[in-house]
Amino acid sequence: MKWRCAILFALVGATGAWVGAALGKATNGQSLLALFGAVMITVGLLMLRQRSEGDNPDVRLDMQSIAILGPRLVATGAATGFASGYFGIGGGFLIVPSLLFATNMPMMDAVGSSLLGVAAFGATTALSYGSSGLVDWPLAGVFVAGGVLGGTIGARLAKVVGRHRRMLAVSFGVLVAHSSLGLVTLASTSEHAFSTRAP
Repeated sequence: MKWRCAILFALVGATGAWVGAALGKATNGQSLLALFGAVMITVGLLMLRQRSEGDNPDVRLDMQSIAILGPRLVATGAATGFASGYFGIGGGFLIVPSLLFATNMPMMDAVGSSLLGVAAFGATTALSYGSSGLVDWPLAGVFVAGGVLGGTIGARLAKVVGRHRRMLAVSFGVLVAHSSLGLVTLASTSEHAFSTRAP
């Protein structure tokens, strides 16, 4: 986990998440779902591409690297945080590629470092939606419990798959792209059902 990179990314992104959440609440739900699916497809396909630059396991944010890493982390953090707040998500599938792009850190480091951003963005967005009375807290609790179980299993699996860097990146991209197709289908189905019920 690259703590300094993760902290800067999360702090800037939390501000972006608050702005994004405010705009997301004013957007039509079906449009939001369809757009979210399209973004996921794009991210998934980008993750399937072989990176032109190799991993830099020694990357760190300090006085020598801040002139280069600082602007990258601020820009990607703000954009990713905004998207996370806008779509109402923790944003892990966006944070990992953003950290890879900004720092060239290894995939496993990006996965670990992304968790700080997920927590910051998720808490900010939940606070925004909760203050507007848009959170079903009992249902959210069930999802959190399931997420803890799934996260524990996933973390153990990632340690095994992580030894094969390319395999982890491809698996990540395929999973995101596959999930996005389901979202796009759901959005189009819901839109069709709404239009047939409309007078």
